[in-house]
Amino acid sequence: MAKSRRSTIEMDKKEFRKIGYQLIDDISNFIGSIDQKPVTPNEGPSQLQDLLGNTSLPENGRPAAELIAKTTDLLFNHSLLNGHPKFLGYITSSAAPIGALADLLASSVNPNVGAQILSPIATEIEKQTIKWLCDFIGVPSDYGGILVSGGNMANFTAFLAARTAKAPQNIKEDGIQNTSNKLTVYCSKTTHTWIEKAVILFGLGTKSVRWIPTDASNKMETKALDNTIKKDLENGYLPLMVVGTAGDVSTGVVDNLSDISAICKTYNLWFHIDGAYGAPAAIVPKLKHLFTGIKDADSIALDPHKWLYSPLEAGCTLVKNPQHLIDTFSSHPEYYNFSKSGQDKAQNFYEYGLQNSRGFRALKVWLALQQVGRSGYKKLISEDIELSEMLYDLADQHPELEAVSQNLSITTFRYVPLENIDHKEYLNTLNEAILNELQTGGEVFLSNAIVNGQYSLRACIVNFRTSKKDIEEIIEIIIGTGRKVHLKISQERA
Repeated sequence: MAKSRRSTIEMDKKEFRKIGYQLIDDISNFIGSIDQKPVTPNEGPSQLQDLLGNTSLPENGRPAAELIAKTTDLLFNHSLLNGHPKFLGYITSSAAPIGALADLLASSVNPNVGAQILSPIATEIEKQTIKWLCDFIGVPSDYGGILVSGGNMANFTAFLAARTAKAPQNIKEDGIQNTSNKLTVYCSKTTHTWIEKAVILFGLGTKSVRWIPTDASNKMETKALDNTIKKDLENGYLPLMVVGTAGDVSTGVVDNLSDISAICKTYNLWFHIDGAYGAPAAIVPKLKHLFTGIKDADSIALDPHKWLYSPLEAGCTLVKNPQHLIDTFSSHPEYYNFSKSGQDKAQNFYEYGLQNSRGFRALKVWLALQQVGRSGYKKLISEDIELSEMLYDLADQHPELEAVSQNLSITTFRYVPLENIDHKEYLNTLNEAILNELQTGGEVFLSNAIVNGQYSLRACIVNFRTSKKDIEEIIEIIIGTGRKVHLKISQERA
């Protein structure tokens, strides 16, 4: 065997540079022309499989340059483009270009940010990123935390910390079988589906959830919350935690966080805020009052890949007392040689969450926070909100649209034909059909929300490429689509 190993998976410096330069050029052209492309190509799974080719795993390799060129074409021309200025669906932001460069850089070094010894500078960057995120949303920097994949994992991480902190102390040794039918969790009916996953996956069961009603503005009714907790205590249940929402996924409403916090203090419950979408809006001065009480949270979930414009994946869990994370997730098998004696005590992120091996998610967030800065994010987030308000106003003024709600950067509205059709069932059917047409048409991508029983079109603006011109054009697209779909359904029913 030769002294120096030559591997088919390696690239020499010259080849890597040539392929890399071409890829960067292609990405630059893609970003520069993204607004000229359809939001989605509307291709079905079988069409895409035909493009890939239904072949078995190749026996022999192919040149890297050829593979990268083909894959670039596949991704640029056969993807839904959430960076398109007319993508306003769900809560996936346009991704900051610096984040793409950060991911390339991070994967080149490939640190395992599970232990400090395996990722010396990456660990410190993640620690600093956590502190900056605390400062960003207005909580003390002595909160601890960890970057995770997204909202589900951020909320799961906090849920498990709450269970460890507030459930009977023998839960680690004896499990939850003796308490699972008694532990209770409180949240509003608008809470994201992660809570149902959490109680199922972590042993409490769906009967443990107390769904608190919402008021006319879609906020949790805190009096109902207080009464429900009292009733459960009288009946021998073990209240565990309350989940407040800072920007619900359907309408963007922020719960009365300070009132919820006071109730949690009264009953010694864990107060968790699901701010995966809305928490970054706390940086906007005119919205600061909505987030009163955020400093009292025991834990907070927020997603930089939502309103901080980070590429996927980037979620975050913040916890007031980081020891709760260590108590929940830390383990020390004999084959871990991660605890070194010395002047500085190292922080090992495997003790803060579910993963042992962890990618370097923090780099893209850390770089974007520095590139944009506090004032830059205030401006970007404020502009998104202003565009959402503009969309609401235009819908409210148009005779064929009905504005339904507007909170943070989410607007809901629906198409109503000029014939003044009041039949609720028909309008729900019509707007669902309009949404299906919009999502496959390639001109604009919206999602839906059910608001007070009304099937509504939903636009969430977390997109730094969206402009006033886009909002005006989106109104016209929806009107044109609405008329066409209404005519089609009317003819089919005639």
